[in-house]
Amino acid sequence: MSIQIHPKPSLLFDSAALAVWRGIPVSIVGDELNRSQIMQSALRPLSGGVRMIGQALTVECMVGDNSALHFALEQVWPGAVIVADGRGHVETAIWGEIMHTCAKAQGATGVIVDGAMRDSAAIADSGLPAYCRGVTPRGPHKGWGGAILGTVQCGGVAVRAGDLVIGDDDGVVVVRPEQLPGLAERCRERMAREEKILHRVRAGEHTVRVLKLGPAESIGR
Repeated sequence: MSIQIHPKPSLLFDSAALAVWRGIPVSIVGDELNRSQIMQSALRPLSGGVRMIGQALTVECMVGDNSALHFALEQVWPGAVIVADGRGHVETAIWGEIMHTCAKAQGATGVIVDGAMRDSAAIADSGLPAYCRGVTPRGPHKGWGGAILGTVQCGGVAVRAGDLVIGDDDGVVVVRPEQLPGLAERCRERMAREEKILHRVRAGEHTVRVLKLGPAESIGR
């Protein structure tokens, strides 16, 4: 089977547009998106202190096959986050140190594989954020095909090429371009409200009162 390569996204953000999202936690973005478009918790970062911001370079892989990912490396642009649908298969790694090193050299800002990686220690130390569903030393096959820059599923979320992808230690959220107007401002407003709540809690108030939850017997009615 051949590998289908779609055109790159027509709108690529510059570094200034991506920098807008620095300091905004994934949880805050998810709250503003009504708790939607957050990838499943099984996709975890390989290292702590992770911060990832970029646009999705999507890859659809066949189970245990990383040939499409190799060709996707030729499509990387500065600020791309490689988002690979590995079908959730964790018994064969489709990403490793060599590919990760290449992605970093091409300017990628992160890699997400809904499947398995190997060479986890080297990847964790690379400085390029990496998320995956599992780790195994078993290597991949090649030659079954796939697709690049189409719409994929990753961690239970539909991801299109060019979607904004934000990751931190908690996980990953995906934002569609049409959802971006005003979103960063709303996120900062929510962060400011939460800081006021934290100030009151640190001063000794209970969350039930701060959040105005009402009597216990009224909850759920």
